[in-house]
Parts: sequence; C-alpha cells; structure tokens
Amino acid sequence: MGGLGGLSEGLRDLWTALALVLVIEGALYALFPQPMKRALLSVVSQPEGLLRVAGLVAACLGVAWVWFLRHH
Repeated sequence: MGGLGGLSEGLRDLWTALALVLVIEGALYALFPQPMKRALLSVVSQPEGLLRVAGLVAACLGVAWVWFLRHH
C-alpha cells in the first residue's frame, strides 16, 4: 500500500489534481481579486446553454490534456 491511507494511484492523482485546482484558483483570487469579481459577474449574465457548452468543452480539453500527458 502506498501513501494517503492506501489510495490507489489513480485516486491519488485525482485528489492531487483537485488540490492543484484549489491552489490555482486561490492564487487567482488572492492576486487578482477585482478581475475575478468581474469574471464572476460576467458568468452570471451568460445564458445557461453557453455555460453548459463551455463546461463540456473545458472538460473534454482537460481529459485530452491528461491523456496526452500520460501517453507521451
């Protein structure tokens, strides 16, 4: 068994990725609070369909990026 209470490598990678999301998002809010507030206000005014498409595109790009990094 490895670290983190015996979590599998894949699950450990997932938790590491989520932790890095928090680091990056936290850094953006700490370094650029006003632009982040403007970005959030902009998101609220967008149509729901656009947010769904943007989220799906971002998720697909993320999966593709992870696949590329793991296989090259």
